[in-house]
Amino acid sequence: MADTATTASAAAASAASTSSDAPPFQLGKPRFQQTSFYGRFRHFLDIIDPRTLFVTERRLREAVQLLEDYKHGTLHPGVTNEQLWSAQKIKQAILHPDTNEKIFMPFRMSGYIPFGTPIVVGLLLPNQTLASTVFWQWLNQSHNACVNYANRNATKPSPVSKFIQGYLGAVISAVSIAVGLNVLVQKANKFTPATRLLVQRFVPFPAVASANICNVVLMRYGELEEGIDVLDGDGNLVGSSKIAARHALLETALTRVILPMPILVLPPIVMSMLEKTALLQARPRLLLPVQSLVCLAAFGLALPLAISLFPQMSEIETSQLEPEIARATSSRTVVYNKGL
Repeated sequence: MADTATTASAAAASAASTSSDAPPFQLGKPRFQQTSFYGRFRHFLDIIDPRTLFVTERRLREAVQLLEDYKHGTLHPGVTNEQLWSAQKIKQAILHPDTNEKIFMPFRMSGYIPFGTPIVVGLLLPNQTLASTVFWQWLNQSHNACVNYANRNATKPSPVSKFIQGYLGAVISAVSIAVGLNVLVQKANKFTPATRLLVQRFVPFPAVASANICNVVLMRYGELEEGIDVLDGDGNLVGSSKIAARHALLETALTRVILPMPILVLPPIVMSMLEKTALLQARPRLLLPVQSLVCLAAFGLALPLAISLFPQMSEIETSQLEPEIARATSSRTVVYNKGL
């Protein structure tokens, strides 16, 4: 069966017209090398491309069908490598890699920046009240929880109770830390009003970073209990590994700690300088639009950099996994979907 599929793909590859810019197409493989940070960065720029949010249902069906034709060696003459890579980009941006189901638009990685930027702006608003702090932290963790769940490793079924548990844990930790730090800052008599305002602007980062870890671990704790599927080099299922699940969650948690650093640290620094300019002092109504643009730029830079730290399909040596996994395959390494 595997030989037949390989032969069909090889025939389809020869049927695809060559393109001077596009590399030879490989089904299910990234267009750019994943062994380097730059290759992963270019790969995830495709994954988070917001233009895929506007792909129609018809265009999605065409993209999926084109990839099916390639898989079975029935491509029409004249199909280029660029068209195949574009079809795969659309499929990967919209459909979950494990379930092949559509991901709801606000929770796709391509929707993370456009739907998440207004929340970041809200988190960084100056002179926040207790109610506004709680609201923006709740909204941010609600969005994060849905993104985590929508982009999880779905090779194993996950009960809704785990989602609720992770959601509540993340919201409670984020709100508690943010409110606690704000109270401490308010009671710090040594701070001048200007210093207090500046310090308050950095409060969202430790709250969000710690809550992100809590969110990822609680939302995906089932993977630690049951393990995740690991595959050999040909894409064949080798088994289920709890050790691979630990690696997947660690990599995702590190990504979620690093992600908010530039998003929640850079804008306060930039805005503290811009607010002193004559333009913004003369036109205070421009503060919110300018802050929104600064947050959008920071978000657009931070997201691809953070998720490029590790490949989505991570590789691990079988010698590091359970003995039954090592015995079940002759491959020296296996791969697993770490999720996003």
